[in-house]
This record gives sequence, C-alpha cells and structure tokens, in this order.
Amino acid sequence: MSNLSDIGFPVQSEQDVNQIIENLVSIVKPVPCPRGAYYVYTDASGAQMYLQGNLNDELIGFNPHFAGKSRRTVRITREIERESSELDGGFYAWANPHKGLGESGEYPFIFDAPDFRTNTNREFPRVCDIHLTAFASNDFRIYENEKEYDDKQEGEAKSSAKSFISSGLFSFDENDESVDLSAVRPIALLSGQIKEYELKTNELTNEKFYWFLIDTLGGEADIVADPKLVSSEPQVGGIVSGQFWLSGRLTED
Repeated sequence: MSNLSDIGFPVQSEQDVNQIIENLVSIVKPVPCPRGAYYVYTDASGAQMYLQGNLNDELIGFNPHFAGKSRRTVRITREIERESSELDGGFYAWANPHKGLGESGEYPFIFDAPDFRTNTNREFPRVCDIHLTAFASNDFRIYENEKEYDDKQEGEAKSSAKSFISSGLFSFDENDESVDLSAVRPIALLSGQIKEYELKTNELTNEKFYWFLIDTLGGEADIVADPKLVSSEPQVGGIVSGQFWLSGRLTED
C-alpha cells in the first residue's frame, strides 16, 4: 500500500508510477507559480495528482492529494521548503489558534501542500482556513463505536477517541526557530469519529478507495484509504485511528 493506492492509483514499481504520469500528461491543467507550474489532475472521485514542472518545462516531481470536505482554522507560523524538489513544501501550523497569540493553539502540526509555491502570501504568523487530508498507512483501524475503541487499546496510556498527536514533531524543539524543518515528516497519529464515508472509484484507473470525513481533535479531517486497509464495514459514528501522512491546501488560495 502507498499514498497513491489510498486514492486509487495502485503501484508496485517505478514503472507503474511512470505509466500513471504518462496517462496524466495529456489531461492535466497547468497552474503557474513563480518557479514553474503545477499540472493538476482532479478526478470526479476527488482524487488528485499534482505534477511539477520547472521553468525549463522538465518534470521534477509529483504529489497525490484529495479534494475533500474538511475545513479547519489554523495559524501558520512557518513555511517549510523540501529538498526533494523546488516545488515541494509545507507549513508548520497550530490547530484552533489562541486569539492574539503567536506560537499557541490546541497543538502544532506539519502538513505538506501539493501546491506549495502558489501560496504567494508568505507573511507569518497568519490565521487561515485549510482543508486537511490524511493518507492512511498499514496500521489503519476501524472501530464500531467509542467503547470498542477504548476496549481494544492496550497499556495504561490510552488516547481519546478524538486525538491528534504530531508524531513528526517528536524530536523538534518548537522554541528553537533556527531548527531546520526540511527533514521533519508531515505525519500524525490520530483518531476521530466518522461523520461521512464512501467507497469511491478513481475514474482514471477504475480502482476503488475509501473516503472518510472525521471529527478529530482540532477540527475536521478527510481520510483516504486503500480498501485493503479496511478490514470491517465502516459506519457513521464509528471510530478510525492510525498513523497518517498529512497533505493540506489553504482554502483562501
């Protein structure tokens, strides 16, 4: 399983990835940015791919995303440039920011942005709305209700049915602004209650994937998951948990 298979692009090899890109090249829409352009594919299912082209029209990378329903207010305090590509990047943000304060809120977290360079307002700190998609991994779990979730947890330290732990920041000192964030991973351990869900079909590949809208600590999040990760039938009101890669977009842009 991979982030790609979470939105219906199953891949087993680099050749599979190249074939997906080849299929997308003729149907993507260009979105110019200061250092090149993003070439965006948006499926009716919500699955998205952001191909990256530099100023010489060379393909230099790509990122999956999902156009979901979630909305949450954050305070972005820093931007993060990635070494993988000059068009890769993300943001350091606080969920449910405290009014009138800088580095404060319910918790800090990092998310990558598939259209990072199109965000031209680079003044921080800055309060804005984002939509956040969490890509499931192998430890994804579904529980019928909060009681089952509580009963299945092992050990003395149990997390709430609505929790958000920024595991990518475990070794990061938030008070040290000189720290290089480029190597910090946009991942989180989270759990939340299912508000909506659907088994969707990627129209380009005809492959299925699950979408969930959940209520978690700090607000809503969309979750996408390869059907192979879903071991039981979801239901509204159920609980999901796991570790996720976070991809977000600023809704104002």
